[in-house]
This record gives sequence, C-alpha cells and structure tokens, in this order.
Amino acid sequence: MRIKLKGSFVEDLSEKEQLDQLRFWWSKYGTYILVGIALGISLLLGSNYIQNQTMQSQLEASTLYEKLMKQVSDNSLEDAQQTIIDIQATYENTVYAAQAYLAMARLYMDQNRDKDAANSLQKILNSDAESELKNIARLRLARIYLYQEKPEEVISLLSEYISGSFAIPYREVLGDAFTLLEKISDAEDSYQKVLIDPRAQSSVDIEYVRWKTLDLPELRVKSEDINKTSNTVESNDNNEQLEVAK
Repeated sequence: MRIKLKGSFVEDLSEKEQLDQLRFWWSKYGTYILVGIALGISLLLGSNYIQNQTMQSQLEASTLYEKLMKQVSDNSLEDAQQTIIDIQATYENTVYAAQAYLAMARLYMDQNRDKDAANSLQKILNSDAESELKNIARLRLARIYLYQEKPEEVISLLSEYISGSFAIPYREVLGDAFTLLEKISDAEDSYQKVLIDPRAQSSVDIEYVRWKTLDLPELRVKSEDINKTSNTVESNDNNEQLEVAK
C-alpha cells in the first residue's frame, strides 16, 4: 500500500502504522480542514441568502412599479404620489425608480403640472440610471421646456448630446428652440441635418420636420416670392396667348 504523507511516499506500512500516521495527520491538520469546510458552507449559504434577498427586493420593486402604472393609467395622482414616495424610500437606485419617474412625468403633464413633470425628469438625469433612460428623460424634458417657452434651456440641455443615439430627435427639438429664438439659419441647419439622415425615417415624423423647415419665416417668404413670380409669369403667358388669339 502507498499513502502520501507530508509530501513523501511511505510504503509498506503496517495497518497500525498507517492508522497512527493518519491520526497524527488529522490531529495536526484536521482543525484547518473543518474551518475550511465551515467557511465554504458559510460562503455558499451567504451567497444563496444574498441572491434570495436580491430576488425578493426586485420582486417588491416590480410590484410597486406595476401598482404605480395602474394608478397612472387611472389618472390617480394622489395615490401615485404616495407610491413614488415608497419607491424612492427603498429602490431609489434601481431601474424601477427611473421608470417610475418617467411615468410620473407623464401623469403630471396630463394634470397640467409641467413644473412637477420637469422635476421628475430631472431626477432621472441626476441619478445613476442607464444612459438609454436618461436619453428619453432628456428628450421629454426638452419638450417640456419648449412647452414652457424656454428655448435657451433646450439648447443648454441638448447641445452636448447631438452625436449620440438620440441625435435625430434632439436635432429636431433644437430646431424648434432656434425657431422660437428666431435664429432661422440655426433652425434650418438643425432640421436639414434631420432630413438628410437615413435613420430619421424610424425616429421622427419626416413630413412634419419638412413642413417645419418650409414654414421658417425666411423660407416662407422666399417660397411666397417664388409663387408670386410663378403666378405672374403664368398670368403674363395667359395674356400673351389671349392677344395672339385676337
């Protein structure tokens, strides 16, 4: 029989000698083994506990969010305000909190409370929410600023983000802001960049953007002048035809 002890091989030991060696080895190292086993079990149980707690927390947050969505759908502002407080208290840094603020912003706008809607969206921008949710919040906040006739805030909010995934709708809203400020050249530039972008078809209403471009004051005047010139030429042509007919 061959048994490995203390890093060497001991051969042809009697049964009693083998037992003595094992007793010695166990007396020296057995405590460490038991501690290691206990530590391993503790880590396993701790990991399972954390996973269970995380799942339970996510389930509770999801339940509260679904409750909020029902209240928003029912236009129950007071109940929704209480639910958002509950979400803030425990799940402030979760995706459910950011989505809850988006929902509350919509409800506030339905209630003509644009300041509260803007505050809800600003909380998302100040949080650790995912970039996609922040992009959505930023776009909706910009549109609220337009509603409040605050074009400067729109430009300040969006100008740094016109190269990202939301560049197309951001440019459209920037065009609206420049139009309010009567910066026609900047507005036209923003709209034209939307119109020539091949991705715009799936992001914005192309025909509406085109209409806004043509409705810009300077372009509208040019268009009216062209129409007048065209009508004048057409009228002169008709008069000449009448003279020839006589």
